[in-house]
Amino acid sequence: MKAIVCHRPGNMEIEELDNPAAVKDNQVLLEVKRIGVCGTDIHAFSGNQPFFQYPRVLGHELSGVVKETGINVSSIVPGDRVSVIPYMHCGKCIACNKGKTNCCTNMKVAGVHIDGGMAELIVLPESQVIKVNQLSLEEGAIIEPLSIGAHAVRRAAISKKETVLIIGAGPIGLGVAKFAKLQGAKTIVMDINEARLSYSQQWSGCDIVIKPSDRTVEELTAMNNGDLPTVVIDATGNRRSMVSSFDFVAHGGKLVYVGLVKDHITFSDPDFHSKELTLLGSRNATREDFEYVISCVNKGELDTSSYITEKVAFMNTPEYFNSNTFYTNKTLICVNE
Repeated sequence: MKAIVCHRPGNMEIEELDNPAAVKDNQVLLEVKRIGVCGTDIHAFSGNQPFFQYPRVLGHELSGVVKETGINVSSIVPGDRVSVIPYMHCGKCIACNKGKTNCCTNMKVAGVHIDGGMAELIVLPESQVIKVNQLSLEEGAIIEPLSIGAHAVRRAAISKKETVLIIGAGPIGLGVAKFAKLQGAKTIVMDINEARLSYSQQWSGCDIVIKPSDRTVEELTAMNNGDLPTVVIDATGNRRSMVSSFDFVAHGGKLVYVGLVKDHITFSDPDFHSKELTLLGSRNATREDFEYVISCVNKGELDTSSYITEKVAFMNTPEYFNSNTFYTNKTLICVNE
């Protein structure tokens, strides 16, 4: 089978690899159809991705068609269209026993810790695929990034009429803004990119968009009846943004990091304590989040068509990564048309 291998930062090649071994009793063989290009893939190609070793087959935002199933597989059959949950968990650790499979102590994420789906075929446990016959292949591939946003909103436990600031209007931030809006919150999206802000307002229905400045605190309080947002969710993966985000949270509020940076984050302890802030990390997503997003798509609550802004042929993928143009919003690699 053909696969796309990232050998080292800046080096990606299409190679002929052996087909996966025969499926085991609880596994499925998936013919990959669509692969979302994620910030994780871009950071890995650039050499800035934590928890990463080379060489690696990238790709964890996946949809495909089931080609073969093991004898104990019961939830799907060959021919089913599926979306992939790429977080391989042990099911035995303290996190898994509490239902937090998204932060398993032995986590192996496809395309990061183990080879992913930038290939024609992939074998996965039955537990890591969800049947989505009612969705298109494109929709199936974007369930994962949207689920990360949904998980961040669930972590924040957002209630109606709260004010939520979402920092970063990329693919993850868009999902965060939309799902916060669906919870009934007043949403403000902040980004340095005018085009992303404009699209975010159109796609998520957020109430306000702003660009960061030296007067961000004053601007936020002015547009929110003199108060700072009760919830701030940073989806940038940028250290400077993540450090400054402490300044934007109201007293008694919550700060959620959904973006990941390969660096240390520092903050003022007196400010942190005076506000009695709650600082939360949000990692990956659970099956519950995937099912929620799929339900939202089925109900027409998400504009999935415009979320995807570019499509790249499988054979053109190395050239695409080498171009350093990357996506405006979300790029899909098309395999096995």
